[in-house]
Amino acid sequence: MSQSAPFNRREFIQKGTAALSAIALSASSLRGAPAIIKSLGRPDSKFAGVQIGVISYSFRSLPCNAEQLLKYCIDCNISAIELMGNTGEAFAGAPHASTEPMKFTPGPRPQRTPEQEAEQKKKDDETAVWREKASMDAFTKLRKMYNDAGVSIYAWKPNALGEKNTDAEIEYALRSAKALGATHVTVELPNNPEQSKRLGKFADKHKIGVGYHGHLQQTFDAWDVALAQAKYNGLNCDIGHYVAAGFDPIPLIEAKHDRIYSMHIKDRKSKDNGGDNMPWGEGNTPVASVLQLLKKNKYKFPATIEMEYPVPDGSDAVKEVAKCVDFCRKALEKAS
Repeated sequence: MSQSAPFNRREFIQKGTAALSAIALSASSLRGAPAIIKSLGRPDSKFAGVQIGVISYSFRSLPCNAEQLLKYCIDCNISAIELMGNTGEAFAGAPHASTEPMKFTPGPRPQRTPEQEAEQKKKDDETAVWREKASMDAFTKLRKMYNDAGVSIYAWKPNALGEKNTDAEIEYALRSAKALGATHVTVELPNNPEQSKRLGKFADKHKIGVGYHGHLQQTFDAWDVALAQAKYNGLNCDIGHYVAAGFDPIPLIEAKHDRIYSMHIKDRKSKDNGGDNMPWGEGNTPVASVLQLLKKNKYKFPATIEMEYPVPDGSDAVKEVAKCVDFCRKALEKAS
């Protein structure tokens, strides 16, 4: 199936039994294939009451326009997603929104020249103007396209929630989140508490959550200031980064579950072991135990796969995310 035709599988299914053969053939290389075949083409990554999702960043090594990304979700048996801004804004016609594969080079990022800084500011200003005037129609259309295929958009991460973004851009981010059907936006936990206060004010106004994402700065009380500032401020914690920072995520989840909008899951080594991102089951992050905790306590927030370990030779991001889905399924279907 070509990447430009994400609905072929569903169309085949509607035509009858020939669809089943097509699905079995195309999905046979995926560990999650039986689940895909069972669902007759509609993905279903809710296992034992726990919604497993994915952040579109997991597919960063692949082109990620809206149609391609939807195909990846269906191929992985993913029925819920945290959508990054580049894909959604490109679909809506934003200037300078690229859905091409991300390229990374080892080492620190090279410092921009004054000319490059000026060019980036020009692009940022043009994007800000577009956001201030953007219609929500395209985001509503995108939501429908995904929902019709069996994929919900529960979180939205546009690059419009930083200290340098205008109030109008923040308003746009929350309005577009609502149009997409998301319950919350996600953004890096700011160092400046005035920024979380600012975002919280708009979140309370629009009744859309702000889930603050953490990396190695995560501690048990890292979010406490933001949580006290606004009703709709909350957590988008990351259990892999939390372990790499030297902590056990289970007490954090138990204590703050009622303010968690979504949670990133990955397998990293502990701080003492170097903190590397690993294929799931090879690091020190208690992914299975955390999922069992969500199941046992009936927590309703989604667990978001963020596939960050290097893609092995001969594989690709879709196959690796499918392995992560299967890991989650097995962990949750296992008796407590």
